[in-house]
Amino acid sequence: MQNINRREFLGAAAAGMALPQALSLPTRPNVIWILADDLGYGDLSCYGRPDYKTPVIDSLADEGIRLTDNYANADVCTPTRVAYHTGRYQQRLQIGLQQPLGDGNNQIGLSPEHPTLPSLLKANGYETCLIGKWHCGNAPQFHPLKHGYGEFFGIVGSSGDYFTHRNTAGNKDLFEGEKAVESDEYLTDLFTDRGIRFLRKSRTRPFYLGMQYNAPHWPWQRPEDKEAALKADGRAGVAGGSEEVFGAMMKSMDSGIGRLLQALRDSGQERNTLIIFTSDNGGERYSRNWPFSFRKGSCWEGGIRVPAIARWSGVIPPRKTSDQAAITMDWTATILKTTGTSADAKYPLEGADLMGVFTGQRPVFERTLFWRNNQHDASRAGNWKYLRESNTEHLFDLATDPGEKTDLREKQPAVFARMKAGYDAWNEQMLPRPAAGARRGAAPADGQQ
Repeated sequence: MQNINRREFLGAAAAGMALPQALSLPTRPNVIWILADDLGYGDLSCYGRPDYKTPVIDSLADEGIRLTDNYANADVCTPTRVAYHTGRYQQRLQIGLQQPLGDGNNQIGLSPEHPTLPSLLKANGYETCLIGKWHCGNAPQFHPLKHGYGEFFGIVGSSGDYFTHRNTAGNKDLFEGEKAVESDEYLTDLFTDRGIRFLRKSRTRPFYLGMQYNAPHWPWQRPEDKEAALKADGRAGVAGGSEEVFGAMMKSMDSGIGRLLQALRDSGQERNTLIIFTSDNGGERYSRNWPFSFRKGSCWEGGIRVPAIARWSGVIPPRKTSDQAAITMDWTATILKTTGTSADAKYPLEGADLMGVFTGQRPVFERTLFWRNNQHDASRAGNWKYLRESNTEHLFDLATDPGEKTDLREKQPAVFARMKAGYDAWNEQMLPRPAAGARRGAAPADGQQ
């Protein structure tokens, strides 16, 4: 393993991650970004889930590339979504410090002044649409339409009952643009139907479609649970559920993605469309995060390592698996580079363009990644992982110990010191953690570093 120096820890390697100039790709492809919510590493059958099948998502992996070492930017919803939309570490923004943003919080959100993936794509002539879950600001001034999306249909908050569409604050949360919508249909189906409508439109420009499903996030409800849900007329909550219910929710989303893919084929745009599927953080109560430790809400591997699949027919070779270390904000960099869209120089991207790895025109490369929540600090460099939990610090070799069971801090003191120093150097560049009482409450105007 190569030595890891301070400069690598500071992310300098990211500056050299553009694809070689010789790489030739079709210009201005369409992009469909499919984001599942609280989907654990082993919750797809192509990643090992044994008790149900996800044949449609599995087919994307069979026809493209499946990543084994892909991470979410955070262990919960909001910060990962902020990192994706900005292409930068979420800890540079107050909204990115929320763990996650509460449904009753109207003070904090992603500032409309900050460039985002959809705003940059829109400026480059793309049609942009978000369907599903936003969770980057509840108040009207933080609405998706303020961030470059030309169309929006979905929920703005953290979660919604799948039938009543009430969020955790008890408010109805389903919108067409900025207008509230009344419906009692299953959210997964509503989102899929709206995505199909978008794909069937006649158009003269390339498109970006963000399909940000709320499944399989709680409340754990199957399509057949409508009568009981409407009778209860409750807010979203974490009670109930079972592995069987979770499996039904997953199969519903998988089937919906199948209908989306059929609409894409019918439109004649399939071969000119990059499709990406991933999750916003590790799994929850009924997820299978094996072989990793812990789950959502943790910077142990089970809380942050998630599935990722990319398919682009004729460009990304089929049936490919890669152990390239990747993170949510890499998808931002990859989409922008692939569509010929420039980032804002005032907000330099911190992710890596991975298309060269996907096409086989660039080898897998080592890099350093960082995580931080209210309880944990973590970084990965090569196969080494540094983790601090409360006052206890660890060092793991993920190549031989993906479950993080064997602490090598004492046996590898030089590596441990280097990893800790690298994390500390990165952390100094980020906004400080909010005080415990302010983590879900009001905060000052969005700061940035």
